[in-house]
Amino acid sequence: MPRRTAIRSRGASALAGRATSPRVNSAAQTSPNTLAKIKSAKAINVAFSGEPLPFSLADLECANTTQTQSRLASVDFSNLIFVDGGGFLLKAGSPINSLADPGGKRIAVLKGTTTETRLNDTLRRRLINATVVTIGDGNEGLAMLEAGSVDAYAGDKIELIGFAAQAKEPAKLAMLAEDLSFEPYAMALPRNDSALRLEVNKALTQIYLSGEIETIFARWLGKLGRPSGLLAAMYFLNVIPD
Repeated sequence: MPRRTAIRSRGASALAGRATSPRVNSAAQTSPNTLAKIKSAKAINVAFSGEPLPFSLADLECANTTQTQSRLASVDFSNLIFVDGGGFLLKAGSPINSLADPGGKRIAVLKGTTTETRLNDTLRRRLINATVVTIGDGNEGLAMLEAGSVDAYAGDKIELIGFAAQAKEPAKLAMLAEDLSFEPYAMALPRNDSALRLEVNKALTQIYLSGEIETIFARWLGKLGRPSGLLAAMYFLNVIPD
């Protein structure tokens, strides 16, 4: 279950302050009015992790959640906020040098994620006989890799880098260079709430255009270097003009 957090940061305050009651016709009366609820409570319940989509407790989900067609059947999404790729975290010196190599190996992956689906698809498509070990959280995957009970831990690369940094001996771990998948991240929102989606996208546009995204990236991911050309293009292409 996700943490329910009353966000009162500048971004949330701006979102609540800008919120206006949208005009709706009689056919749209059943649409959720999340903006009115946020404005009244002066807080946003944000799901960071844990509860499978569609969520029931949160107004907005902000995590490393990939926008997919199957998820769009249950929730709506904001414009993109990040792009990542799936990959393998390995022990340094592992014989796995490409996605063609894990035959006969054991691969840990978080259960119920897009990475699990794409890993199984890749193994099946390439006729690779590997054992997929589903796990409940990332710390479990890292512990299994360090203990040698699995040969690789599959996940989103940005998340794997974070786990590698927390390892007992980070220098003994390595990342497979080849990408397993393409993961476009976005914020999940309640279905059929276009007014809330518009306000979220307005806020994202302001962050992207003002350059504030550079400060945010430097604070949290600066150790990894500058945003890639693909990520910079994503920010530009997800700006909505007035």
